[in-house]
Amino acid sequence: MNAHQFQGKWKQFKGELKTQWGKFTDDDLRQIEGSYDKFVGKAQELYGDRKEELMKWADEWYQRSLHKVEEAGTGQKTR
Repeated sequence: MNAHQFQGKWKQFKGELKTQWGKFTDDDLRQIEGSYDKFVGKAQELYGDRKEELMKWADEWYQRSLHKVEEAGTGQKTR
C-alpha cells in the first residue's frame, strides 16, 4: 500500500486499525489523519519490534478491501 492508497482508505482503515491494534488512541488517529508517513512513525513508536507485523497486516487489509469492492461490483457475495 502506498501513501495515496492509504489516504484514500483512511476512514475505513482507522476503525479496524484501532480494533486490531489497540494501542492506537483516538488522538493518535486524529494526528495521523490519513498520512502514511505519520502512520508508519506512530506504528514504530507504539509497536517497535512488531512494526513489520503491523505493516504486513495493513497491506493485507488493503488487499482484502480491494477484493470486497471488486466482488461488490460484480454482484458476488464477499466472505
